[in-house]
Amino acid sequence: KMYATIDLEKARVGRTRMIKNDPANPRWYESFHVYCAHMASHVIFTVKDNNPIGATLIGRAYVPVRDLLDGEEVDDWFRICDEDRNPLDNGAKIHVKLQFFDVSRERNWDRGIRSAKYPGVPYTFFPQRTGCKVSLYQDAHVPDNFIPKIPLSGGKKYEPHRCWEDVFDAISNAKHLIYITGWSVYTEIALVRDQKRPKSGGETTLGELLKRKANEGVKVLMLVWDDRTSVGSLKKDGLMATHDEETENFFRETEVHCVLCPRNPDNGSSIVQDLQISTMFTHHQKIVVVDSAMPGGGSHNRRIVSFVGGIDLCDGRYDTQFHSLFRTLDTAHHDDFHQPNFPGAAITKGGPREPWHDIHSRLEGPIAWDVLFNFEQRWRKQGGKDILVPLRELDDLIAPSPVTFREDPETWNVQLFRSIDGGAAFGFPDTPEDAARAGLVSGKDNIIDRSIQDAYIHAIRRAKNFIYIENQYFLGSCFSWDHSDDIKLEDIGALHLIPKELSLKIVSKIEARERFTVYIVVPMWPEGIPESGSVQAILDWQRRTMSMMYKDIIGALRAKGLQEDPRNYLTFFCLANREVKRSGEYEPAEQPEPDSDYERAQHARRFMI
Repeated sequence: KMYATIDLEKARVGRTRMIKNDPANPRWYESFHVYCAHMASHVIFTVKDNNPIGATLIGRAYVPVRDLLDGEEVDDWFRICDEDRNPLDNGAKIHVKLQFFDVSRERNWDRGIRSAKYPGVPYTFFPQRTGCKVSLYQDAHVPDNFIPKIPLSGGKKYEPHRCWEDVFDAISNAKHLIYITGWSVYTEIALVRDQKRPKSGGETTLGELLKRKANEGVKVLMLVWDDRTSVGSLKKDGLMATHDEETENFFRETEVHCVLCPRNPDNGSSIVQDLQISTMFTHHQKIVVVDSAMPGGGSHNRRIVSFVGGIDLCDGRYDTQFHSLFRTLDTAHHDDFHQPNFPGAAITKGGPREPWHDIHSRLEGPIAWDVLFNFEQRWRKQGGKDILVPLRELDDLIAPSPVTFREDPETWNVQLFRSIDGGAAFGFPDTPEDAARAGLVSGKDNIIDRSIQDAYIHAIRRAKNFIYIENQYFLGSCFSWDHSDDIKLEDIGALHLIPKELSLKIVSKIEARERFTVYIVVPMWPEGIPESGSVQAILDWQRRTMSMMYKDIIGALRAKGLQEDPRNYLTFFCLANREVKRSGEYEPAEQPEPDSDYERAQHARRFMI
């Protein structure tokens, strides 16, 4: 079983399938579209023989990068060498074709999106869809008194959408199907909590609502991440407190079909800084797909509506733009107190609760069907029983079609991106050739959809004036981190290009003497006990990432003889909230442990968002 890998120095950027029983003259005939943001002197092709106890190195071929920079195609045979770079005695060679495209010569480099004819991100599984409608949400809820009067064209005022209220309505009104995926789905939460905006049945918990809809004959299917740390002696809710087993048990022997889905990196694990990495690979798709009535009424037809974004249907996620720490502990958050950053935190000991800020969206039109197809792919791979709704048999369901006219100012062009592999999605092509045509990346024994990274890269490369990012984590491009004795960079595996693409973008602007800033908002630490091994490892990797980026920027400034502060080009922020105590506020019956971080945060009345 022979396979080949492609590396830009130590960064793995491609891996072929395995060819069996042809050791003398294997032919792969595979193509790779590789985004480059690497410092490298050679493109390295490594040939290996796979065996039950690992892989045996056959040899490596080295293609000098300088031979590629003029953009001409290189089509040649290259000698395969041993570990000392001496050609193998048997004269083995490998035939490759390579061509480099300089990003600055791409006609949309640095120019944004200039027209409605923009075709979308290329080489991806899902194409860009037209005639769609998108509703954007900020946080799970927006109170009536928050949004200022923002004038829009046509004499209209901006009307905010309310995520969890809309999800509640969508689930409540579904007739045929409710499909849900989540990192966490908690049955005990209520989606409607604003006392000024009551809804009929709004006090019903999510679990009871889904059971009721299933009993009405709606097909309710759920794919929830299987937190492998929630077994054994670790703890009931796992390291990340996802309630996965609790949710599965709640729906057992009901009409709701809930399946827990594990995700393992290459079906294995490794140890880095005493941390088992496999516990950190999760399914993060947060999706709700339903059939919905046609807008405006007057029709018995149904259409598909999908919700996609960053807000899980679980505890701790309901929040508003006020991000209260203490003032909602006797109302909206009394039965949903979430503070996983302090050991022993509980509503009986008082706040601060952990505020949660994120965005979400509702999709209508052809793009909603792409989200539906993604769910069907996953269910056919991981769901077990083939109980998906046969959509072709539904007489009242409108087929995928535009929901807006081209000249409508509210029309959207939308493209769906994801990070998933053939181990979690059914129907990926079997051959590398077909995978490449479908915008997928083939590996040694897997097919991968990496389009989220590709979309980020395209957005970064098109940016003209600034980039703004919010994320719970910010780490990557470990191939450019400073070398260190305490970790092996190749074991980290955070090879995605986003941080390096950002720093190279800034460098290109400095070289052009153009103003440009990247603003990055991250929490002070990712959710969890800050001194725990997993959080400490992530913070260390984030520090290495930031250091790498600032070194790139400082080097570019010095090369131009500029004395500017690098933070004028790259700045990191952490949002926090502080609340003054008010009379009548919730008074806990107990107190945090003396001299604990929990007690200090309670006295300071302050916490990160």
